[in-house]
Amino acid sequence: MVESILKCIYIDGEKLKYGELIKHLKILDRSHFNRSLDELNHRKLITKDRSGRFIRTNRDDIYSGVYEGTRRGFGFLLLKDERDIFIPRTNLRGAMDGDKVLIKVHEDKSTESRKVGEVIYIIERDKKEIIGEYQDSKSFGFVVPHNYNINYDIYIPKKYRNKAKNGDIVAVSIYKYPKDCKKPEGMVTEVIGNKKSKDIYLKILMKKYGLKSDFKNDVLEEISKINIEITDKDLKIRRDLRDLPIITIDGSDAKDLDDAICVEKVGDNYRLSVHIADVSHYVKYGSPLDKEAHRRGTSVYLINKVVPMLPPELSNDLCSLNENTDKLTLSCEMIIDGDGKILRYDIFESIIRTKHRMTYDKVQDILDGVETSYDDIKDMLFHMRDLAEILSKKREHRGAINFDFTECKIILDDKNDVIDITPFERKFSHRIIEEFMLICNETIAEHMYFLGHPFPYRIHEEPNMEKIEELSHILHNMDYQLKVRDKIYSNELQKVLNHFKDKDEEMFLSKLILRSMSKARYLKECLGHFGLSTKYYCHFTSPIRRYPDLVAHRIIKLLLNKGISESMDKKLSEEVSSCCENSSIKEREAEECERELYDRKRCEFMENKIGEEYTGIISSVTDFGIFVELPNTVRGLVHINDMDGDYHYDEKNMTLIKIGGTEVFKIGMKVSVYVLNVILDENEIYFGLCKGE
Repeated sequence: MVESILKCIYIDGEKLKYGELIKHLKILDRSHFNRSLDELNHRKLITKDRSGRFIRTNRDDIYSGVYEGTRRGFGFLLLKDERDIFIPRTNLRGAMDGDKVLIKVHEDKSTESRKVGEVIYIIERDKKEIIGEYQDSKSFGFVVPHNYNINYDIYIPKKYRNKAKNGDIVAVSIYKYPKDCKKPEGMVTEVIGNKKSKDIYLKILMKKYGLKSDFKNDVLEEISKINIEITDKDLKIRRDLRDLPIITIDGSDAKDLDDAICVEKVGDNYRLSVHIADVSHYVKYGSPLDKEAHRRGTSVYLINKVVPMLPPELSNDLCSLNENTDKLTLSCEMIIDGDGKILRYDIFESIIRTKHRMTYDKVQDILDGVETSYDDIKDMLFHMRDLAEILSKKREHRGAINFDFTECKIILDDKNDVIDITPFERKFSHRIIEEFMLICNETIAEHMYFLGHPFPYRIHEEPNMEKIEELSHILHNMDYQLKVRDKIYSNELQKVLNHFKDKDEEMFLSKLILRSMSKARYLKECLGHFGLSTKYYCHFTSPIRRYPDLVAHRIIKLLLNKGISESMDKKLSEEVSSCCENSSIKEREAEECERELYDRKRCEFMENKIGEEYTGIISSVTDFGIFVELPNTVRGLVHINDMDGDYHYDEKNMTLIKIGGTEVFKIGMKVSVYVLNVILDENEIYFGLCKGE
């Protein structure tokens, strides 16, 4: 009961009177409820305001948030605007990684650099299901969690092992949480596979993040009933653009082609038309297909495997803007002058037939004069290049940040073994599509903002100043002064990138700046986009793989056809809020899943490189060693125990200084390392310093 009250007041932020609280929590046993209120009141965790509503107290030593465990047993309370609070192993009271908790700060143990706390209450458990390795014994079993931040093995009674065998990777449901030094107890709900099977890691990730390649029967049944023919009724309300030289430009292995473009030179101006697959024509609001798309939120790209938001029948065929095929689209046509200013625009439903399915490599070869074919669109491609350069300069002038950090390309063989990891070559042909999609998204967002209807915007808030100060300190140690007053402006961060352009430090500094900034997310309110330095931004151009784009299309089409009444606004507001919240979560989960898989493949690649030497850049310095990043994005730790001599960590300057010597290691330094060890189960790579470093 205490947990329910605290969750209601601390997490959900409800301010309710006694009767309202009873109704809200659906209380049946009032005596238990009253005792819980008395306990919280006695502990001075809740109080009443003047109107008699229960609210959280303003005690400075009480914090609520999410507990993040570590493999060493201790953990931290994660806070948004303050430094995380350290929680020792002895102060956990059964809290597990991801739990929402209430903690009390111990002033006598806190220091100037970090507060120390103790868990008072666990408001809400996070781990409904845990993945780990089942280990059998004679009369019981236990599961060692795959998440190393969970420091408890889970006890499994024999009757709950669900045919799991020794060495199997399983999913476990916890029915009794840790308490008084006792381990949690659980039951095996699914046997995912044996730990030695070839594709077990991918299966673990898909289970962990709730990813499924297949679709339920009701979704597949709905697809089978979709009318794939374009009717006369469809054509009556659409502009017929099938004669225009419209093309798609994507990667060579892309199958879900959701954007096509066309550029014409009109005197000194450019006519840019962006045509996006009209997914909303086929995916109707509230249908099983729509509900499944909402649940998934986004497509997830796992190197050579895609977990799509929409079934392949739609994403790769019916909605995909495939070459020489009639397709229904939603279009945005813009007239842009030589300074990148939009003189006028139009948004409308259309039908197109793409003339060529172009790849980034083909387009770049034509621009470089290597490819001499495609005479019918060659002039247009050069107009596209010129317009993209104009739009890029305009964005840079207004202060937008252009990240150009190296991404990696992981090359797999037919057995999914890593052949090579190489830096991904980003060509100007990529920038053409980026610039056109950016200007289209901005135009749509500004258009919708002034109409005033609910809409899913893409926002990027200003960075947390504490992180910017940390960045400023790192840059100071690299002899660069970042101008920071009461706030930071995006153009100042772009100046940093310009200063280190083509230098050894450029790659890791780009990532460091990115980590210093807030996370972009979806929101019903249009709060602007810091990184792009624009007041208006949304996602409109990828409805095949992103749910907010699909919702955006629906709203725009309502305005184009029936209009939106006041009563519809209320319903739309709820739909947009739900879409933004869920899609932001699913986007983060997809990024985490993709990152975990990439880290695993990096480890698999380096596992056979023990002893080989590389040159890299120090990307982070800690009290236990230095992290070094190689040009191919592989990152490893040189542990302080593997360094010659004793070292002192200077926290203020973030450097490791050799005691009694002159050696100093700091962020941005180039060092030579060799591969010392790879611990595959923990996705960890260890380097050693080459002689002379």
